[in-house]
Amino acid sequence: MTRVRVIFLLGFMGCFALLLVAAYFQFIEELEPCPLCISQRIIILAVGVIFLVAAVHNPRQLGLRIYSGFIVGIVLIGASVSARHVWLQNLPADEVPECSPGLAYVFENFPLVETLKLMLNGTGECADIAWIFLGLTIPGWTFVAFMVLGLVGAFAIVDKKWR
Repeated sequence: MTRVRVIFLLGFMGCFALLLVAAYFQFIEELEPCPLCISQRIIILAVGVIFLVAAVHNPRQLGLRIYSGFIVGIVLIGASVSARHVWLQNLPADEVPECSPGLAYVFENFPLVETLKLMLNGTGECADIAWIFLGLTIPGWTFVAFMVLGLVGAFAIVDKKWR
């Protein structure tokens, strides 16, 4: 197995592990995900799919740059969503936005643009802190994970041995 395949496969396995942790929190610990959590999961899934496709494809110079560019671009979007989530969690109580109806209701009764806006901007329930480890909340750790995934994706651009 080539070095590039191993790196991309490790990126995919990292994304898969993150989604397993999210499933654990939702189904075992019964922490209901907020709109920003769901957005971050979708972004991690997208990054994981790109890592997997890149690992299967085993690209060379141009392909490495293309896959890496997509990975880094999507990771930056995910990191910005995570950063907003952390920001919402650190707002004073009087500045937290109002909670919204459940996502199932929103998907059924709101236009798609409004639903996407809600999922990317967050609501009052996004400010709730349900878990902390080493001083970081779940969105804080997700931000760290996005940064690591971005570094793995960017590695293909800067590593001269792959070209």
